[in-house]
Amino acid sequence: MPISHHVSSPEPIASAPPAIHWTEAGEARSALWRSERGAPSPKRVMLADDTMTADTAYRLACEGTALLWRGDFHNARQLLQALARRADKPAQATKKPRKKPAEPSAAAASPAEAFHLHRQAQSQRARVLGMVLLPFDADYGIPLRRAPDARQACAEAWGAADEAVGPSVASLRELLGLISAHEWRKKGIEIAALGAPPHNRIHPHYGVFSPVRGEYVGLVANAPWPSAGPAPLVAFDIGTGTGVLAAVLARRGIGQVVATDQDPRALACARENLARLGVAGQVRVAQAHLFPAGRASLVVCNPPWLPARPSSPIEHAVYDEGSRMLLGFLKGLAAHLAPGGEGWLILSDFAEHLGLRSRAELLAAIEGAGLKVVGRIDAKPEHPKATDATDPLHAARAAEVTSLWRLAAA
Repeated sequence: MPISHHVSSPEPIASAPPAIHWTEAGEARSALWRSERGAPSPKRVMLADDTMTADTAYRLACEGTALLWRGDFHNARQLLQALARRADKPAQATKKPRKKPAEPSAAAASPAEAFHLHRQAQSQRARVLGMVLLPFDADYGIPLRRAPDARQACAEAWGAADEAVGPSVASLRELLGLISAHEWRKKGIEIAALGAPPHNRIHPHYGVFSPVRGEYVGLVANAPWPSAGPAPLVAFDIGTGTGVLAAVLARRGIGQVVATDQDPRALACARENLARLGVAGQVRVAQAHLFPAGRASLVVCNPPWLPARPSSPIEHAVYDEGSRMLLGFLKGLAAHLAPGGEGWLILSDFAEHLGLRSRAELLAAIEGAGLKVVGRIDAKPEHPKATDATDPLHAARAAEVTSLWRLAAA
């Protein structure tokens, strides 16, 4: 190994954890600020309780003032619901015009513009609803009347409680998301492709993409093996997430699967699910950027389907800025395929219907990576949004098709 000579530099200074500051009882207060969507701590904070009206709260939230709740927890939830109603359908008669989330215009110039307007509206809505804040003790207890015991849900998302960290503050909306994720994790999601119940459930962790859309799992469960031969000896599952596709491959008879991901939450989630399903002996979970070392007869990848910039860390499973993961998979695939092997790319054409990526661009990327298409299997989505005519992106969702592209070295 070559020896490098360099001048040592001082150790980087660790940045201070984010904090939120407010005044209470005439004293300056502060606490750790928590935001899974990466929102900065609010600059203006005022105390709020059961006496605050929804109209006042909505006006303050729209102006950027956060409301640190000191009243009854259930009343805080009711207030949040009232704010959501105002954000989704603002009152028509008001004394002063309110700044409200913009909805996609019916006269949007293109599907892409409608998509970006929709994302902008959702972002503004999230910002306003995220202004109702809750206090948390060091053990994640919530010091409010009638507050639930959400300590386990918080620990699953934020890590084990640490008394040395002290109290913290997070939005009520985020807490509700943590509780919902905790319930999904306990209950699990039944995956028909994994066989008969009860041994067919995937338990998603907080922040890990949940396999609620079954059509892409069904494609992997039913696609023919490369060259219609016996099950491959080795397969890679790139970006495994919950481990659901690795589990499907193992249940189909592949003796050795290497499942990769970069996200520590996903790696922990996949390991837990694979052990629960009894296939941990067939699947090795590894932290890697895309591919592990070596070659495989089958390489499966289900990248994020929309080439847009994530607005928060937990959106990385949905948005792939610049199609980085998609293009990285295509460019590296040929070098990781065993002779006669195939890469299975699972991709929706939703981005095509939105005008974010064309079919020609996808095919050019495949050809440019030294690959050829040897087959394709399609499936229509069955999720509720596909038939919801009130959805701003309904036209694109109704036309969407999810495909498994069978790729081989050219």
